[in-house]
Amino acid sequence: MTGNGDGGPGAAELEASEAAFAKAKEEAGQVGGHNLPAIDFSTFVLSLSHSALVHLGDAPDPSGGAAGKNLPLARQTIDLLALLQDKTRGNLDGQEERILDQALYDLRLRFVEVSKGQ
Repeated sequence: MTGNGDGGPGAAELEASEAAFAKAKEEAGQVGGHNLPAIDFSTFVLSLSHSALVHLGDAPDPSGGAAGKNLPLARQTIDLLALLQDKTRGNLDGQEERILDQALYDLRLRFVEVSKGQ
């Protein structure tokens, strides 16, 4: 690896790794025999929202474990969505903005409810 002088990969290395990743992704195609949803901003937000719901105890743990509460992790995920909202302000289309706003609203309310219940 030749790098870019600051210890990170150079342009050639980045391009090669992106090409290798694209090829591997194409060959994998599916995970567990199921096609995965398209990767877009809305799917990303919904994925983070689901993670927060798992930590709030409202959704089953995808690893098969029992639903349990982990409020610090729920709060961290909600804060991550808020950071994403702040950093993408003015760069989202209407639907993406609505999905993010609604997810944050719902998760914040649910976090307050769960916090008061303890």
